[in-house]
Amino acid sequence: MYKYDAYDHALVRERIEEFRDQVARRLDGRLTEDQFKPLRLMNGVYLQLHAYMLRVAIPYGTLNGPQLRTLAHIARRYDRGYGHFTTRTNIQFNWPALVDVPDILDHLAKVEMHAIQTSGNCIRNVTADPFAGAAADEIEDSRPWAEIIRQWSTFHPEFTFLPRKFKIAVNGARDDRAGIRVHDIGLQIVKNEAGETGFEVWVGGGQGRTPRLAQKIRDFLEPRDLLSYLTAILRVYNQHGRRDNLYKARIKILVEALGAEEFGRQTEEEWAHIREGELELPDAEIARIRAFFDRPSVSKAQPVPVSGRPGFAGWLRRNRRAHQVEGLSSVVISLKPVGGTPGDITDDQLDIVADLAERYGFDEARATPDQNLVLPHVRNEDLETVWDALVAAGLATANAGLATDIVSCPGLDYCSLANARSIPIAQAISSLVEAEGLAEPVGDVTIKIDGCINACGHHHVAHIGVLGVDKRGEEFYQITLGGAFGNDASIGGIVGKGLAGEDVPGAIVRVLKTYLEIRDENERFIDTLRRVGADAFKESIYVAA
Repeated sequence: MYKYDAYDHALVRERIEEFRDQVARRLDGRLTEDQFKPLRLMNGVYLQLHAYMLRVAIPYGTLNGPQLRTLAHIARRYDRGYGHFTTRTNIQFNWPALVDVPDILDHLAKVEMHAIQTSGNCIRNVTADPFAGAAADEIEDSRPWAEIIRQWSTFHPEFTFLPRKFKIAVNGARDDRAGIRVHDIGLQIVKNEAGETGFEVWVGGGQGRTPRLAQKIRDFLEPRDLLSYLTAILRVYNQHGRRDNLYKARIKILVEALGAEEFGRQTEEEWAHIREGELELPDAEIARIRAFFDRPSVSKAQPVPVSGRPGFAGWLRRNRRAHQVEGLSSVVISLKPVGGTPGDITDDQLDIVADLAERYGFDEARATPDQNLVLPHVRNEDLETVWDALVAAGLATANAGLATDIVSCPGLDYCSLANARSIPIAQAISSLVEAEGLAEPVGDVTIKIDGCINACGHHHVAHIGVLGVDKRGEEFYQITLGGAFGNDASIGGIVGKGLAGEDVPGAIVRVLKTYLEIRDENERFIDTLRRVGADAFKESIYVAA
């Protein structure tokens, strides 16, 4: 993973000292909350329902042992013993005292972490395939490119105050696990007919109040032109993006208004002026960044172990992924225990993951857009040892990709923007699915829950989405069907009227049972849904409502 140089260290240190002074002025009354708001947001501090929240950046989801231990220390000393991983592969602490935040940032800086650009109308944390550098279907490792974009975008003076927040994702595998089509800019690594590597460029994706899928504006972009082309896109958006209406300020609105062809034309026109300038990436710089992301190797490749222990076999089947290096595997650490809070992890569990990463994972772990963790490089002979440790830590739930692997935003339990609770709904669905024994028979399905239309839980791109809404002071939940996140990205459609919270788990279970009744052999849930349509499931949702 990337290591800070002297410039990086100085930059982060200066920002911390600046913020320490700002916090002191807020606490003694020299700054009002309104004056303090833009300053705290620049440092990842939100004011939620009950307390300040600190969001820590995890660039492209990558963590090492010392970083994980620092997060554990922060959770233990400054919070309530846990952290929460987000769908942007960051981590949030929900209960820090404002007076302690500068000290927390000090701890983070010592392990090359910060909270910069985790909020505000700027370029947010750049995300990538959580299995980058390991996936068997990889075209090229996306992490060096995500790092190049991170360095270019951090404190970029031209793009600090955009019309709205801006999200970029890079995918380097054949299977899109980064969700490039629901990002403001999505970059897909491809090879041209000559075998050269470059990027497809997609723009205008996003969720929220007006969900849209990104559209492709360029089939092949040479790597040396990456930053100049991104700059051109951002300049067109910065010039024309709406600042008069918060709900119409994202690039997806501009792309729709202009049309993808016209937006692409304006981008190309702007690009022509800057393509040959200082933004061109030298081969030496690309090679320098790539050197931080060497692929691990093994001296003697061992096969995946065969064991008669049912728990271990089930965990391998659901949570192991094939690796591009013979003798290695990637494993998913589920943060979705049945009936638990999706994405939450305790201080002790963070310490255990740190130990496993260092001892058995080449000192690397990843946060995922599904609010789980990944050990991307584990020797096959160590898989059972890792599993034993995860069992002891309560982290061995074998449900990656199943109906109990639910994604959820914090909802009204924490968030000041929420209309309804999300966490209790996720817990109830997970518990009922387990009680009914449906997870394994149903197989691969995505369920995602949001407490408001901002869609931090990504319900729009779930096979089964749940959206909390407020109706005259009461919480109701709309069900969406047919969304998808990856290569076959789609926006789910609302099935019908909202349900009371207590009716949602039963409705979801009936949808899953309907699928089992009508599916063709070996047909996935999403394929059955697309074949028969949402109406085939609608009656099951409302039968008891």
